[in-house]
Amino acid sequence: MAFASQLVALALLFAVGNAGAATAPAPAAGPANLTDILSKGGQYNTLLRLLSSTQVGEQIQSQLNDSFNGLTLFAPTDNAFNNLKAGTLNGLSAQEQVNLVLYHVLPRYYSLTTFETASNPVATQASGPSGSYSVNVSSTTNQVNVSTGMVETQVNNALYSDFPLAVYSVDKVLLPPQLFEAKPPVAAPAETPTKSPATVKPGKGDHSSAAAIEAPAEATSKPSAAVGLVAGWGIVVVVVGLMGVGNHL
Repeated sequence: MAFASQLVALALLFAVGNAGAATAPAPAAGPANLTDILSKGGQYNTLLRLLSSTQVGEQIQSQLNDSFNGLTLFAPTDNAFNNLKAGTLNGLSAQEQVNLVLYHVLPRYYSLTTFETASNPVATQASGPSGSYSVNVSSTTNQVNVSTGMVETQVNNALYSDFPLAVYSVDKVLLPPQLFEAKPPVAAPAETPTKSPATVKPGKGDHSSAAAIEAPAEATSKPSAAVGLVAGWGIVVVVVGLMGVGNHL
């Protein structure tokens, strides 16, 4: 009888253990891997290189691990990058390339239907405190468009859309005006006009200046030494002549 009781107790423990194993919660799935999503798409190699070289891909993945609002990425195809003017990407500095990639990332999760509630302008991850680097989103029942002011493109199929990440394919690279809008030429500094020397006027108490200015006039008013000599000889001639006349008398 005791042996039978032990068997019953073991059977009950086994059943309880199996029930516990069956109801144990499954481990939470990690965030979606952006690199895997784009790689499976098969036509986003240029974007993948930029995400790697700018380290924006790592930044996005880190944010997904600790994000309350989620993220939305507009993913230009390889053809979109190929349609850019030759040398466009190479002409950007390292920081400008970072800004270009971040310009394609919205700091919250948008499904195609929630784009209808977006309030323009929509900030991007490149916006910063100044609020620049924003886009405008227009949405109808069947279509969503995104515009930068320089480029407008349709938001195509979703490569991935599950909170906290949405990835949408676009056929054009989103060009921010801050990087690509033509800037007015810088005007050359105006030349300073050359001033003629100012005429020095003597002050009230400046006697040395007055003397220097009046000196020429004073000099012209005095007879020269030659004039005085001629006048002296004239007097001598006149006196001698008078003496000669006296002797004759």
